Amino acid sequence: MLADCMGSDRLFGIICREENIGERDIPPGTVGCVARIETAQELPDGRSNILVSGGLRFTLERFVAAPSPYHVGEVATIDDQPEPPALLTPLATRLREVFERVGHSARTIADDSAPLPDLPDDPALVSFAIAQYIDLELAVKQQLLASRSPSERLSHLADLLESIVENVESRAEVHMRARGNGHGPQAQAS
Repeated sequence: MLADCMGSDRLFGIICREENIGERDIPPGTVGCVARIETAQELPDGRSNILVSGGLRFTLERFVAAPSPYHVGEVATIDDQPEPPALLTPLATRLREVFERVGHSARTIADDSAPLPDLPDDPALVSFAIAQYIDLELAVKQQLLASRSPSERLSHLADLLESIVENVESRAEVHMRARGNGHGPQAQAS
């Protein structure tokens, strides 16, 4: 599949399969995502490390017979339901703010001074961008992917992050105090 993708448009589909379902038993209507191969590095054992970026969402219509050693399906793209910017902008702002708080605290705990990733300007895309950076259960990620309502995605993610932000900030504060332990008050101020 990798060779076929690299030889054409670098695109392939990713679709979630629950553990108790066979690959070809994924039900029609399941939402997946078009992935674009950004880089591919072949390893000595024949495997490859690939970096992909997500793109359009689709629903599986059906699998089709194909001579390829991987599954091929017919899909239909899906779009968000239109929602007014006056609704989405404040929700995206709320999510951005709580993401920054959680992100800065998590980076503090990890002693990582790298800046947080840039987020898209389009409020409808903010939830997808943030969801890729946080640890979520697979079912939650699938729910976000399948949602056609940007406002629901933004609110859901903001609620999730708001439920943990105080804990993460507290842990970051303890971490900073512990780093200065034994070095006097000047170490805590830096």
